[in-house]
Amino acid sequence: MIILRVFVLPKYWLYLRRPANSSAIQTMNSVGIFSIACVPGYAAIGLLAPLLVLIGRLLQGFSAGMELGGVSVYLSEIATPGHKGFYVSWQSDSQQVAVMFAASVGVVLNSILPPESMERWGWRIPLLLGCAIIPFLFRLRKSLAETDEFLARKHRPSISEILRSLERNWAIILVGTFMVTMTTVSFYMITAYTPTFGSSVLHLSNLDSLVVTLCVGASNLFWLPIMGTLSDKVGRRPLLLGTTILMLITAYPAMLWLVKDPSFARLLTVELWLSFIYASYNGAMVVLLTEMMPADVRTSGFALAYSLATAVFGGFTPALSTYLIHISGNRAIPGLWLSFAAACGLAATLLARSQIADVDAGQQVPDCGTLQA
Repeated sequence: MIILRVFVLPKYWLYLRRPANSSAIQTMNSVGIFSIACVPGYAAIGLLAPLLVLIGRLLQGFSAGMELGGVSVYLSEIATPGHKGFYVSWQSDSQQVAVMFAASVGVVLNSILPPESMERWGWRIPLLLGCAIIPFLFRLRKSLAETDEFLARKHRPSISEILRSLERNWAIILVGTFMVTMTTVSFYMITAYTPTFGSSVLHLSNLDSLVVTLCVGASNLFWLPIMGTLSDKVGRRPLLLGTTILMLITAYPAMLWLVKDPSFARLLTVELWLSFIYASYNGAMVVLLTEMMPADVRTSGFALAYSLATAVFGGFTPALSTYLIHISGNRAIPGLWLSFAAACGLAATLLARSQIADVDAGQQVPDCGTLQA
């Protein structure tokens, strides 16, 4: 899936203009959502049911993985001078709206439906609600004009040229992957894993866990543009260093405090703290990633770094956290996984210091090959 995202879709983006004519990508996402929402149960069609769900999820992942790079680069290109961090932060901020909406729907459904109804058909409602906004998304895409920076690049590199450039810049992409690790692990921990952790590990109610997830989404929504703006003022490096160190030294103690006496108030406090660190880091990291990548592979390089980090680290966070708790008996061990992700982000920030210095000075980062330590 990563190979398809990075080496097939960049060609599509380059020749058909990323935001204005990307209806096919949205169509794949729409088909994926609709197929999951409407698939019959296992009792009706047997093994075909989970297979159709898998195909739907793959279509969603195929679409979303490439959208992330294209949207982030697009926002960085339309940004006014000195406000690139603020503009690019809205890519991540838009995801928080989705988190809040999903959590809100979950809260309502868990309040009015019994567990049996939720398991039988209630889980389809959020997906069907998501389908309802699809026509708006298609209309929005058609209204987007391409950026002057993109139109000024007359040469459209071939697949072989993209591959050669990615090979030349493998070190930048690798550093970018470890920078993204902090973001993607944190995001999955405080959003996707919170309902499971709250109900299954801390034995809080599903409603409590969903309310915490809703509050986390609101916190992320608040802090991301603020920290993106702050990175425009003080530079990307100070935020990246400060937040990774904060996560490294506080994640595990915070989790220990939470599991010692689990409660709704403690879960909310810890999650909001982790949300602040995540948003502060992400507000600077995403825009830096667009600035680090050479112009000819900016979208594909961004997508590759983000996809690798999500596939290898972030996407496995819920499953790995559950497994580590099972084999160790330590309910606070997800805090160590967060600390590991923070160590990856800190190391990547230090390794990328020469490129970050250029960015903080307002210079365009060139096609610079391998990084200097």
